[in-house]
Amino acid sequence: MSKKVALVLSSGGARGLAHIGVIESLIEDGYEITSISGSSIGAVVGAFYSCGELETYKKWACNLDRYDVFKLIDFTFSVQGFIKGEKVFKALQEVIADRNIEDFNIPFSALVTDIKEKKEVVLDQGSMYEAIQASVAIPTVIKPVVRNGREFIDGGVTNPIPIDHVKRHAGDMLVVSNVNAIIPYHRRVVDVKREKAAEARYNLKIQSFLNGWNKFLPGSSTVPTEKKLGFFDLLNESIDLMQDRLTSLLLDKHRPDILVNVSREACSTFEFYKCEELINAGKEAYRQAVKEHSVL
Repeated sequence: MSKKVALVLSSGGARGLAHIGVIESLIEDGYEITSISGSSIGAVVGAFYSCGELETYKKWACNLDRYDVFKLIDFTFSVQGFIKGEKVFKALQEVIADRNIEDFNIPFSALVTDIKEKKEVVLDQGSMYEAIQASVAIPTVIKPVVRNGREFIDGGVTNPIPIDHVKRHAGDMLVVSNVNAIIPYHRRVVDVKREKAAEARYNLKIQSFLNGWNKFLPGSSTVPTEKKLGFFDLLNESIDLMQDRLTSLLLDKHRPDILVNVSREACSTFEFYKCEELINAGKEAYRQAVKEHSVL
């Protein structure tokens, strides 16, 4: 069995931190990753690994608590999205400098969607940060990225698992890390008391802000009513349903040698403060996939 891997990393919001665990497990097992393609958060993790900065990104992400994540969200009033999506990338550039994709150690491509042309676009040249910022621009949530007069949004809209855009080499294995699997999630929390205390502190800090912000969101009300899907939930559920359908079609068409499935129940889109838990979830999912595919 070849020890060289063409790796594909799916979209999936904060769950994409599990991709880090998958990459680390592949390296521990002696595999050489020769190319990567990624969509949305998969593009972020893939880019940082391909340029040799994954460990730096991992340390940065794992040091974020709930409130840190909240402070990195730059809210704005815009018809194109209520998050600018610039603040987090400015913070990242303080620890990881921008560079051109064509200068990476490993061939890499990020998937984005050209919303005006209504088609997927592969970005494998130019600014790394322009590419990954465009690839995570969730429709109506994060403002599109304008590049050379074109408006780019989340790559997961058209291709949540960009298998057909990874640079394959003769004899390499195709490995797909899918963090949107519809399977049960068995959560392992090391310190339940500590987590509950952190959640309580977080809620106290932002509750007043959220109460004010909710006034501007469609369908929001301060009057208690029957529990329904909120604005964010409805949007996420709709996008997830669309991506589930696309994912099934892509996996049926391209049969990977190893398919790593991480449950979509692992966390919601913006729960990046669960970094360590998600990385471990990726490692566990990889081990399970290896057993099922009998490649070791």
